[in-house]
Amino acid sequence: MRVLLATTDPVRLSFLIALLRDAGLDPIVLDAEMHAISGGLPIFPRRLAVAEDDAAQALRLLRDAGETEGLC
Repeated sequence: MRVLLATTDPVRLSFLIALLRDAGLDPIVLDAEMHAISGGLPIFPRRLAVAEDDAAQALRLLRDAGETEGLC
């Protein structure tokens, strides 16, 4: 797995997941449990990851969409 970015913004995370899924990729969210344990407080960022083979395509999609903040 390759981590693309970390964010505490749930709206941005949902948008990025939809963007990647629309392109046929299968993103996963890491650290979602920590977010839930904290009661939804934005103190633990959630990480967005894809399979290593899909990383180049995913990064290209995110950059093309102007989503460069926090890219790993």
